Amino acid sequence: MRRIALINQKGGVGKTTTAVNLGAALAETGRRVVLFDLDPQANLSIHLGLQPEPGAATTYRVLLGEAGVADAVVPTATEGLFVVPTDIDLSGAELELAGAFGRETILRDAVARWEREHLEAHGEAPADYVLFDCPPSLGLLSVNALAATEEIFLAVQTQFFALQGLSKLLEIVDLVKSRLHPELEITGIVACLYDSRQRLAREVLAEIRKHFPTQVFRSTIQTNVKLAEAPSFGQSILQYAPGSPGARDYRALAREVLAQERPGEPSAGESGAEPTVEVTPAKAIASSAVPPVPPGTPAVDE
Repeated sequence: MRRIALINQKGGVGKTTTAVNLGAALAETGRRVVLFDLDPQANLSIHLGLQPEPGAATTYRVLLGEAGVADAVVPTATEGLFVVPTDIDLSGAELELAGAFGRETILRDAVARWEREHLEAHGEAPADYVLFDCPPSLGLLSVNALAATEEIFLAVQTQFFALQGLSKLLEIVDLVKSRLHPELEITGIVACLYDSRQRLAREVLAEIRKHFPTQVFRSTIQTNVKLAEAPSFGQSILQYAPGSPGARDYRALAREVLAQERPGEPSAGESGAEPTVEVTPAKAIASSAVPPVPPGTPAVDE
């Protein structure tokens, strides 16, 4: 069972959109996928048309020990895709857990118990993929997700400040690795809201690939209006507009993620690259700079 946290401390970069649609694309291939909504804004839950009833089992109840993961998992309209939803109550979780013993590993323990009990009862893991949609912050909820996972996918927007944000993310990942989870690795970087017509976007993507040559997925998620419309219908892009460029991009991303499972096949980065991770020091990212665009150059190349 692969456990992957999708994270970025900056909001609006396509992280939740990627969690939903990558999960749907993986489910389309026959994989069993469970999405954990760890954002108090509940955007992932709303994206898939889920609004838990008051008192229902949610990620909040799981973190407080009032419900097990198995009690909180609910199906979606996509076969093979399940969600542990959340609601606004999750916004108080960090304060309520501030004094709890082992508060950074509560989610890890809950997921491990869920996996163990399902394995004992059914002879198999409860899912093939578990994706954690983290909040746009680096607080206790995100730390719980990092402690509960084996891999990290960074969702980044191809703008200048993405490079600065990566520096802080790397510091947090290093801290979690040293204190809680030595096996944690960044195994994928997803370029979201990408517009190949913009010179700056191309330069930022090239700079990120320079620092993370094996982790950046070849597939980029292009800016697409259908991706922005899908949440208002409570659907993934594969339901809402299965023939759209957005659906195509996420299917391509899912193929790369699946390729990471099979030795000898390319995963992220260049074709044939091994999925080993060479984390660039945070200071190197922070000090890097995208070459400036000369004055008068149009934002979109003709």
